[in-house]
Amino acid sequence: MTDPLLKPDSHETKPDWGLMSWICSVDHKRIGIMYMLLAVFFLLVGGFEALLIRVQLATPMNDFVSPQMYNQLFTLHGTTMIFLVGMPVFTGFSNFIVPLMIGAKDVAFPRLNAMSFWMLPFGGALLYFSFFTGSAPDAGWFSYAPLSTRPFSSLPGVDYWIIGLAVMGIGSISGAINIVATVMCCRAPGMSMQRVPLFVWIMFMQAILIVITIPPLNSAIAMLLIDRWLGAAFFEPARGGSALLWQHFFWMFGHPEVYVFALPSFAIVSEVIPVFSRKPIYGYAFVAGSSTVIVLLSYTVWAHHMFAVGLGMGPNIFFAAATLLIALPTGVKIFNWTATLWGGSIRFTTAMMFAIAFLVQFVIGGLTGIMFAAVPVDWQLTDTYFVVAHFHYVLVGGIVFSLFAATYYWFPKITGRMLDERLGKLQFWLWVIGFNGTFGIQHFLGLMGMPRRVYQFADNPGWAVCNAISSAGAVLMAVGTLVLIWNIWRSLRNGKTSGVNPWQAFTLEWATSSPPPLENFDRIPEIRSRRPVWDLDHPELADWKTEKTPEDKGSRPSPAKTAAWAFVISEAIFFILLLVSYVVFNSGKTAEGPTANTVLDVNRTGFFTLVLLSSSLTFWIAERYLRRTNMRAFQLWLSFTILLGCIFIGGQVWEYYGLISSGVTINRNLFASTFFTVTGFHGLHVTGGIVALSIMLLMARSGYLTSKRSVVYNAVGIYWHFVDLVWIAVFSIIYLGYLQ
Repeated sequence: MTDPLLKPDSHETKPDWGLMSWICSVDHKRIGIMYMLLAVFFLLVGGFEALLIRVQLATPMNDFVSPQMYNQLFTLHGTTMIFLVGMPVFTGFSNFIVPLMIGAKDVAFPRLNAMSFWMLPFGGALLYFSFFTGSAPDAGWFSYAPLSTRPFSSLPGVDYWIIGLAVMGIGSISGAINIVATVMCCRAPGMSMQRVPLFVWIMFMQAILIVITIPPLNSAIAMLLIDRWLGAAFFEPARGGSALLWQHFFWMFGHPEVYVFALPSFAIVSEVIPVFSRKPIYGYAFVAGSSTVIVLLSYTVWAHHMFAVGLGMGPNIFFAAATLLIALPTGVKIFNWTATLWGGSIRFTTAMMFAIAFLVQFVIGGLTGIMFAAVPVDWQLTDTYFVVAHFHYVLVGGIVFSLFAATYYWFPKITGRMLDERLGKLQFWLWVIGFNGTFGIQHFLGLMGMPRRVYQFADNPGWAVCNAISSAGAVLMAVGTLVLIWNIWRSLRNGKTSGVNPWQAFTLEWATSSPPPLENFDRIPEIRSRRPVWDLDHPELADWKTEKTPEDKGSRPSPAKTAAWAFVISEAIFFILLLVSYVVFNSGKTAEGPTANTVLDVNRTGFFTLVLLSSSLTFWIAERYLRRTNMRAFQLWLSFTILLGCIFIGGQVWEYYGLISSGVTINRNLFASTFFTVTGFHGLHVTGGIVALSIMLLMARSGYLTSKRSVVYNAVGIYWHFVDLVWIAVFSIIYLGYLQ
């Protein structure tokens, strides 16, 4: 395509391909590529672990690896595939493609984007460093308590698992906040939210889901770390804790996390199928709307993983109904994609073949998931290989196949080279046969009663043959992966050049050069529909002539304030779950040892509460003076705000000193554990706010912070007011006894 309105920047200098240029880069395209390369590396690591597992299970009563090594392998395999393959690779595609699709020069916060990426390899290194301590984590990727507590896992492997996940979680939330701010604030003129490509809309929904999904995991691992390092007992039933609380918190993360993976797959397929069907997506609004519904419903289904723990008939019925309900928006998408294929001029490229295979296999995974909504069926199958088959059909059959479709579809845009279609089709058939051979047979193993998470299996009728087929299928998938790597290597060296738009695609990323220049576009054309490149190439058949979409009103929110709101929403969920743990362990019980009524000074803490709440008032006054450009008064009132925050922290230190001096320590009982955890994390947040306010004060004194740049101060204010609101909840529940 050639278009005089939209040209790559002809003045760009030759890019620097040195190692340091990649390490120091803040370009969203390079960071996206590094995310993808990191995911490929850990895909090989996690895939090798899976092969070792399948070798161990290839024959009955095999002793290829020890029981301890087997536990470490399936723990690291699951953790690696979830946190170091699935999340990074989708984040990589989102980083590279979303700014191009919306006509942005970069993401909203390029430096934050770089930090988000580097947290992932650092967290992965911490996770795998555990091998050098003599014990990798071995409690499963879900680390069920009490198996993950100190009495059952005394070696440091679980500690490295916790710290590694915490580091990766910070990177994931930061990256998701960046995508939210980018989509909301950096769209090109004319691109209203109703005109963004489905890939952008669904990745926007995925980013929101990450923001609200990671906090339950952070709450759980924070409490588990306090159990292990400081002697608390949140998850030790022998000391009054609750192992089920871990399951509730973990699956509040774990099941929405499935949709963190599924939504990007839907986004990819929603771009690939229309392009290779040569027609617009059928029912854009239904696909976009159903993605939003999935985000809303994903928080209502976590306990269907817990039907076998004895929740009771009421909760079982509720979560069974919610599980059936959330299948509806996914089913809507299946019909939309099928209707798009129907009557289309289909081109069976490798990308299209993987997209169609995704449809078939994801439907199988979804149907077996609906089976688990029937509580009696779940009771029978929950700890069998039927579950292993089900979630691999969802996570591998659906997600990995969509990733292969994305690789073949966007590789020309990323590199300027075409992948070899013959090698692509070879890889496709190796994966289709290998995948269904590996996991399809496991449905029958589960129905025959073979339990999952077993080191060895008995030579029961049919088990040996089925496991042998499953292991052989895993080898075919490994060979298929090597074919893809060879295809990429070969294409990068001497593959056919792709040109600007080799697929005659519709969205804006195909309007610039391949690969795109540093700032993506020289100029952006007027955007009047959901397929701007189609409109440019076919002005006589332009979409805006026949299908009207809501006009872009031109307003964009502040990126800083948008990011601040997303962050405080994430932290609010974190604190809500910490407070839930306090209420669970301190309601309607006669605790042995200290309680809130016997050791807390409500009047003294009430005074310091007023001090902290007053800081919101002084902050607001300072904000008014900043808008009026009265910098001297602004600095004075900001200094008062910082002082009030420091006085509050001083009051908390005073309280802690008195409690610890009287023997009330975090390991004394569950009241002390929950009290110190909730108030301690709040104190850390107040301290972080004081640091941010002090930076604002220094910026004002240096002349950098002015009324024209007040939006940064406003964003810090959102956080500071949030910290005060959290303390109102903490004071009401812990000190005043509400909800207990």
